[in-house]
Amino acid sequence: MGDPKLQLSLYRTMLTIRRFEERCNYLFMQGRIPSTLHLYIGQEAVATGVCAHLRPSDTVTSTHRPHGHAIAKGVSLRSIMAELFAKDTGCCRGKGGSMHVGDIRVGMIPAIAIVGGGIPIAAGLALAAKMQRTDGVAVSFFGDGATNEGAFHEALNMAAIWDLPAVFVCENNLYAASTPIATAFKIQNITDRAAAYGMAAEIADGNDVLAVHAAAGRAIARARTGGGPTLLECKTYRLCGHSRSDPRTYRSKDEEAEWARLDPILRLGEQLVAAGLATADSLAEIEQAVTAEIDDAVAFAEASPSPLPEDALKHVFWEDGETEGKTWQR
Repeated sequence: MGDPKLQLSLYRTMLTIRRFEERCNYLFMQGRIPSTLHLYIGQEAVATGVCAHLRPSDTVTSTHRPHGHAIAKGVSLRSIMAELFAKDTGCCRGKGGSMHVGDIRVGMIPAIAIVGGGIPIAAGLALAAKMQRTDGVAVSFFGDGATNEGAFHEALNMAAIWDLPAVFVCENNLYAASTPIATAFKIQNITDRAAAYGMAAEIADGNDVLAVHAAAGRAIARARTGGGPTLLECKTYRLCGHSRSDPRTYRSKDEEAEWARLDPILRLGEQLVAAGLATADSLAEIEQAVTAEIDDAVAFAEASPSPLPEDALKHVFWEDGETEGKTWQR
């Protein structure tokens, strides 16, 4: 099965994303988290498999469903949870909330909720890396619905003609909100569109973290070594609604049950046990450690101060700049 240490790390990251979001859902239902949530439950293998290859200096753009990308890229659970609680210690100082989490220090651009909005920004980040002659890579995560936006086509075309070090990761979960992919596309695979730009493309089972990791490794290596961009389509499924207000009446219970059997966390856990790389007890220990980390994040968020009213005027424009270890000053 490959490197046991890597596989256990992938398992823990996926489990952390799942348990973090389940806790967020619980807190939201209690009224302790304001606004709404767009949960990533079921899609954890994509963020985990891709981000395992990235360095802190590599950059990621995300969507209105960003928790999994942020956790996989290394944003601390404390700062994400505090952001969801709208606290001053949040990764965006309580100003972004669920749909805008991020931390540039680890290469996670604060998420962009506009559908397709992060795709051209990733192309710009990749262009910057190329112009600065680094070996940095920019990755953009987006859903299937975003590939019908003009920004998708413009960004991929520019990335292709300039051979930018970018990877465009489409998380095809079969629905753009409630619109089935079959009613919005005349093609079988979103990767079919890559040919129009002369771009490399690959399809991966988005519910198999090892398959995603392998495909992402090829795409990121290609970008890092001057081979240009890749469109990577990960076919997956969200086991929850589009948002907290979604009753999921547009899909059947049988369909949901069929995809639940392909749960990426359960699949990897079963493979690890079958290969003798883990036991039920060792996986339970990982579960306990993850739970303790999330408990700590919640306690930190609850104990953190709320922003002051005058803080709304801070961090709007770059004024005095920022140095390592210091916050921005107005």
